[in-house]
Amino acid sequence: MARMPIIAGNWKMHNKRAEAEQLAREVVAATAATTDVEIVLCPPFTSLEAVAKAIAGSRVKLGAQNCHFEEKGAFTGEVSVPMLKELGVEYVIIGHSERRQYFAETDAAINRKAQTLYAHGVTPIICVGETLEEREAGRTAEVVSTQVRGCLAGLPADKVAASVIAYEPVWAIGTGRTATKEQAQEVHALIRKLVAEMFTPDVAAALRIQYGGSVKPENARELMSQPDIDGALVGGASLKAESFAGIVNFNK
Repeated sequence: MARMPIIAGNWKMHNKRAEAEQLAREVVAATAATTDVEIVLCPPFTSLEAVAKAIAGSRVKLGAQNCHFEEKGAFTGEVSVPMLKELGVEYVIIGHSERRQYFAETDAAINRKAQTLYAHGVTPIICVGETLEEREAGRTAEVVSTQVRGCLAGLPADKVAASVIAYEPVWAIGTGRTATKEQAQEVHALIRKLVAEMFTPDVAAALRIQYGGSVKPENARELMSQPDIDGALVGGASLKAESFAGIVNFNK
């Protein structure tokens, strides 16, 4: 089954409205000729509306960096899925390692967020990945498997098939260190095998799995050449249109 690669830019806590709008316009222009890759921009909440306007009419889609699992209520400082959808958000990153590390997010909470996203027709980008300490202790498969099982437990198979999982080794995020294509492929294959066991081989074959962790134009083609790597969740390199476009156009 052919899976369209998906390249998503996670801008994290960068870019105020004017900067975000300018960058989005530059990305649209730099990727206008690309039709064989799905492109998603995930700006901060405060820039979602500006980016939505900048990408209107293009193939670039709008994503958010987080959401709450309740639709509304007394949750000061949180943003709900219906609020995001109203702005045109089609994808939401959930379970990013920074959310897990700094805000104590659990697999169970991420699972609830996925359910709420599905209920509103928004696609989750579900992040998993091990720390350097865990990798050096030989626990990569154990840690990633536990995260995948927890995040996907009880979710509807058809929704999982249309979802995105992002494997992001924590030791490679923002460090300049990148997993080798063999290391990345090994974990991606593990995730696909696990999804096949949890659901069906067809669900696993349809699911797109991104790699994230110091992805750059220089290593994008090599990573994407692997059979189970279906795109990238890009951090630092997504903050400049030229480098992000270089990743989007990895096969040019």
